[in-house]
Amino acid sequence: HAVSRLIGAPPGYVGYDEGGQLTEAVRRRPYSVILFDEIEKAHPDVFNIMLQILDDGRVTDAQGHTVDFKNSVIIMTSNVGSQYILDVAGDEEQMRSRVMESMRATFRPEFLNRIDEMIIFHSLTKPELRQIVLLQVKRLEKRLADRKMSLKLSESAIDFLAEIGFDPVYGARPLKRGIQRELETQMAKGILRGDFVDGDTIFVDIENERLAFKRLPAGLVTAK
Repeated sequence: HAVSRLIGAPPGYVGYDEGGQLTEAVRRRPYSVILFDEIEKAHPDVFNIMLQILDDGRVTDAQGHTVDFKNSVIIMTSNVGSQYILDVAGDEEQMRSRVMESMRATFRPEFLNRIDEMIIFHSLTKPELRQIVLLQVKRLEKRLADRKMSLKLSESAIDFLAEIGFDPVYGARPLKRGIQRELETQMAKGILRGDFVDGDTIFVDIENERLAFKRLPAGLVTAK
C-alpha cells in the first residue's frame, strides 16, 4: 500500500488509473523540491523505491511510465539520534559522531551512501524562538487588518511568548499552541466583549507575569 501511494497501484487494483502521488507530481512538475518527513518511519519497500530514485535518478511507475527525478531536489528529515543533539550539545564532534552512529544502525548502508549531504540541525534557542514569535504575530496582524485593527507587542510580551514556547525536545511545536492560548484566544475574547473596536490598536504588555491587553484608540498609538 505504501509503495502504491508513491508509484501507483498495479493493474487490476483500485486506483490504477490515478497514478502514484509521487510519480504523478514529479511527472507534471519535474522541477520540484520533494520532502519526505520522518523517513525512518517509512515501510521497508519504500526504501527500495528510494534507492532506485537516488541511484538512477528515475523510476518506473505502475503504468509503465518512466519518471525522471534528475531535476528534482529530494529532502528527507529524520529524528534518528536526536536525543544526542540535546545530551552532548556542547561537543559538536561527539554529537555528530553519535548521531551518525544511530543513522548507520537504522538505515541500510546502500541508502546512506546515496545521500549527497547530511545536515544536523541543532535545537532551537530562545533568540530563534523569539523570531518565530514575530513571524506568528505578523500573521495575526494581517487577520486583524481585515477589521481595521492593529497589534503591537512590547519587548517583554515577545519574550514572554518565546519563554512559554521554549522546549528543547519538541522545538517550536509548543510555541504555536502557547500563542493561540495566551495571545489569540485572550484577544478574541476581548474583541467579543467589545473591549476593542474597529480602528483600535491592541497593545500587549506584561502585568503580574501575564499578558495584559490595552486599547489604544485610533490616533493615539504609543509604544513601550
